[in-house]
Amino acid sequence: MRKAPAVTRRQEAYVRQVIDTVGDLDNVLFEIANETGTYSTQWQYHMIRFIKEYEKNRPKQHPVGMTFQYSSHEKWRGTNKLLFDSPADWISPNPDAADGHDYRTNPPLADGKKVILSDTDHLWGIGGDVDWAWSSFLRGHNPIFMDPYDNRVLGKGKPEQWNPLRQSLGHTRRLAERLDLARMTPTTDIASTTYCLANPESEYLVYQPGKGKFTVDMTKAASDFTVEWFDIKTEKATAGEAVKGGGVREFTPPGDGSVVLYLKAKVRGAPARDGDG
Repeated sequence: MRKAPAVTRRQEAYVRQVIDTVGDLDNVLFEIANETGTYSTQWQYHMIRFIKEYEKNRPKQHPVGMTFQYSSHEKWRGTNKLLFDSPADWISPNPDAADGHDYRTNPPLADGKKVILSDTDHLWGIGGDVDWAWSSFLRGHNPIFMDPYDNRVLGKGKPEQWNPLRQSLGHTRRLAERLDLARMTPTTDIASTTYCLANPESEYLVYQPGKGKFTVDMTKAASDFTVEWFDIKTEKATAGEAVKGGGVREFTPPGDGSVVLYLKAKVRGAPARDGDG
């Protein structure tokens, strides 16, 4: 950037033209570069700030992201800290996380400082499974899959082997549309499974990656709650008996595999609807 200011000015002109062209659209995310090493860090920070500054007085502002800085050369390989320290709105980390967590197998809680696009490309290359999809979603992340399609380029094995993952991502999407996500917080403390999105007074979503009973701390809830089970293997939803808040409640899944439990506070006097239990 400092070495070639004329090049940077040309790049800024290009970015202005892109924003002028697509800036009126809603479905736009900006990413500066993909997997460029740490030699690009200050340039990426600059371009993120440049986009934010150029858009700040426009009718619409769009999220700007930065992805893991991969390099085959150890000298230029980035860290997740560089992503979290950046001015980006959203980031895609590599697997490493602190305190025994791993974005592939035991994702850390999203704290709201950055939107986390948990991207299989940066975690495996080609990889991911059903547990990764649900655990990432329940820890407050946005899981996305670099799909190998027919496996001709990067994939190994049969293309249909990825169907369970594809379907799980679809189920998380449909659930997200039903939840009041803006008011829910990922937490490891409310459910004994440690996978929970909660707005304690009105909604709980719990993932049980194994089998057997588990508990949900509903102490802060005063309402009666409808109960809905989703069996991950069969992809079937079933209603359970309503439960009352006000304490720690124990739940027994109806099947013997991984499940998702959705608890929704009843609205007093409202008629029951499909899916309300």
